[in-house]
Amino acid sequence: MLEMRHIAKRFDTTHALDDVALALYPGEIHALLGENGAGKSTLIKIMTGIYQPDQGEILLDGKPIRIRNSVEAQAHGIAAIYQEPMIFPDLTVAENIFISHRNRGSLLNWGKLYHDADAILAQLDVKLDVRMPARGLTLGAQQIVEIAKAISLRVRVLIMDEPTAALSAHEVRQLFKLAATLRSQGVAILFISHRMEEVFEIADRVTVFRDGKLISSKPRQEVTTESAIRDMVGRQMDEFFAKSQVERGDLLIAVRQLHKENVFTNLNFDVHRGEVLGFAGLVGARRTDVGLALFGVEPADSGDIQLQGKTVKIRAPEQALKLGIAYVTEDRRQLGLTMPMSIATNISLPMLREYLTALGLIKREAEVATAEQYRQRLSIRAASVQAEVGKLSGGNQQKTMLSKWLNTRPQLLILDEPTRGIDVGAKAEVHHIINDLAAQGLGIILISSDLPEVLAMSDRILVMREGRQMGTFSRAEANQEKILTAMMGQERE
Repeated sequence: MLEMRHIAKRFDTTHALDDVALALYPGEIHALLGENGAGKSTLIKIMTGIYQPDQGEILLDGKPIRIRNSVEAQAHGIAAIYQEPMIFPDLTVAENIFISHRNRGSLLNWGKLYHDADAILAQLDVKLDVRMPARGLTLGAQQIVEIAKAISLRVRVLIMDEPTAALSAHEVRQLFKLAATLRSQGVAILFISHRMEEVFEIADRVTVFRDGKLISSKPRQEVTTESAIRDMVGRQMDEFFAKSQVERGDLLIAVRQLHKENVFTNLNFDVHRGEVLGFAGLVGARRTDVGLALFGVEPADSGDIQLQGKTVKIRAPEQALKLGIAYVTEDRRQLGLTMPMSIATNISLPMLREYLTALGLIKREAEVATAEQYRQRLSIRAASVQAEVGKLSGGNQQKTMLSKWLNTRPQLLILDEPTRGIDVGAKAEVHHIINDLAAQGLGIILISSDLPEVLAMSDRILVMREGRQMGTFSRAEANQEKILTAMMGQERE
C-alpha cells in the first residue's frame, strides 16, 4: 500500500535517516523498533508531511506521491496517533472526531454529526457518549477518539507512535482489540513501541532502525527479543570519550524509597564523591523527574535523602542550591539560559546576590572576571564574555550553562542530557569536563538517552522504566544488551 524507498534526511551534520526503506501492506501490523535517536520519529514526520525528505521517494499503491503537509497526508489516507492524544478538551467527542473535516459547511447538521460519530464508534465496537466534552475522557478513551478521527478521514495507513505508554493494562487490551479490527478491515498499521512484549503480541512484521539506517526487516516469527535488541544496539562506542578511573570518595548522597505518586516509586541509590552515576531509560522512564525532585522543582512525596550523613528535605531549588546540589536542564533554550543576555550575565544569575553592591547595583567587573575564568576553563568560544548567548553554537551554549551551575560551587551535579543537540567535537569536550569534575571530587548524576554515552561515562548505571528501578549495574558488568534488556522491561534479579 505504502512504500518508502531510499529515504534520507539530514539536520546540519546529523544523518537522521540514511537510505532507509519501509513497505506497509494492507491488513498488516508492522512494528518499527529502535533506540532513541534511531530515526523513527523523523520517518513518521516525513510520512505525515511535517518534514520533507532530502532524497528518496514515497509510493502509494505503486504510484509516486509527494506529501508536503499534514493536510495532504490526510488526503492520502495517512494518519497518526501519538503517546499524548491531541484532543480539544472543550469540544465534544463528535466534534473532535470530525475536527479535520472541511466539507461540513458553515451551518452544522448536529444530528448528522452525532449520528456519524456513533456509526464510526460502532464500527470499532466502542461505546462513548459522543455529546460529552472530551475533557472528561480517560487517556484510553482519548486514544479511541484519535482512532475514530483517523477512520472518519478514511484512513488507509495508521501510524501508532508509543500509543500505550500512558495507558492502563485494560486500556492497552482495548487498543489492541481496535488495532486488530482495523487490520481485519485492510488498514496498514505502523506500530512503534519500546515495549517488546507488545511488539511480539501484536506485530506481523518487525523492522529495526539504528542510527538512521535500516538494519533488519523480518516476519515476527523470525525475530526474537534477543535478536531485536542485538540489531538495535550494534553501535560502535569509539566516538565517545571514556571516563578515566577516579578513586571513589566518601558517600555524598544516599536516597532511599524515593516516591512520587504516579511518577516514580521506591527508588534507592547512592552517589559517592568522584563518581558518575548514569541514569538510563527509554522515553517515559521518568529519569528527568528524579532530577527535578532532587533539585526541589517537583519534590518527591516521600522517601529519605541523606546528604553527607544528614537527613535533608528538599522542597525548593533554593534549598537544593544551599545544600550544594545543582541541576543542568535538558532544555537549554527554554529553561537553561536567558538567550538575549550575555555569557557573563547568564553565569552570574543563580548567585546574583554575590555580585550586588550594598545599593543593589551589579558589580560588573566581578561578574565579568568570574565569567572569564569559566570561559577559559571550559573553552567557551566567543569574542568575549559580553557576547549574546543566543548567538553561540549549541556546544558553547551548553558549556555556558554548565559554567552557570558550576559557579554555584555544587557538591552534587545533576546533568540532564548534557550533550543533546551538539556536535561530536563539542560532545567530546563536555565528556572531558565531566571527567575533570569527577576527578575534583564532585558527585555526578548523568541522565542521558544516549546509551553509548551512559556506558562510556558512568561508574555505575541505574536503569529505569516507567518510574520503576529495573536494576543497577557496575561499569565492569554493564554492556549495551544488558542495559537495553532492562530498559525494555526485564527486571534484574
